[in-house]
Amino acid sequence: MAVKKPAPKKPAASKPKTAPKKSNKTFGEKVKWFLIKCLLWFFGLSIGSVILFKFIPVPFTPLMIIRVIENKTSDKEVFFDHDWEPIEKISMNLQKAVIASEDGTFLTHNGFDFKALQKAYKSNERGRRIRGGSTISQQTAKNVFLWQGKSYFRKGLEAYFTVLIEMIWGKKRIMEVYLNSIEMGDGVYGAYAATQHWYRRDASSLTPMQAAGIAAILPNPRKFKATGSSSYINRRKERIVREMRAVGKINYEGK
Repeated sequence: MAVKKPAPKKPAASKPKTAPKKSNKTFGEKVKWFLIKCLLWFFGLSIGSVILFKFIPVPFTPLMIIRVIENKTSDKEVFFDHDWEPIEKISMNLQKAVIASEDGTFLTHNGFDFKALQKAYKSNERGRRIRGGSTISQQTAKNVFLWQGKSYFRKGLEAYFTVLIEMIWGKKRIMEVYLNSIEMGDGVYGAYAATQHWYRRDASSLTPMQAAGIAAILPNPRKFKATGSSSYINRRKERIVREMRAVGKINYEGK
């Protein structure tokens, strides 16, 4: 008996290809959404980094990197000394000294000293060169998250990060990061490295005059010396020691 072969299957009809959908967004709308995404990324990364550095030491700052690059391009010896020291092991004298020297209202303001800013603005208008009105909080925000400069854009970012660290860190953490991050000599960063460099001793055992010596050079720590100082720095030391008495006991509780 002959076996019937199955009839060949008809090829399935291929579905017509649909043309890709064209975006109805205009160029302006695309730019708008791109900027919105950039802002969301910026806020997420900035807030996330502030939260992260509330709990872990700051390993390095933009200024540290800039100084290394400057020395390398100038064929200078690259010296870098930075070790993190918990605030409990940093002399209370040094904490008082930087408050007396840099920011007398540190424990009471919310990140900005508007009286100091107004005084600096008026003095600059008269052509007198004085220390700026930046608080310790502002200096910390700049040192940890930003670059050096005087543009309005950078100052705006500085204000933004100052608000963040005041809200998230509090005064004790701001002081701890400040004393571990600021430049205290040529290639010397933070209280531990500074006390070793200038006095060959531990950061917890500074006398009032030694602490004042470190605070006195902060306007230009690569030019001035905490030991073997000029008459100008010696006068600053004496003034800072007098003002340290007015600072009184430092209490970070609730701040």
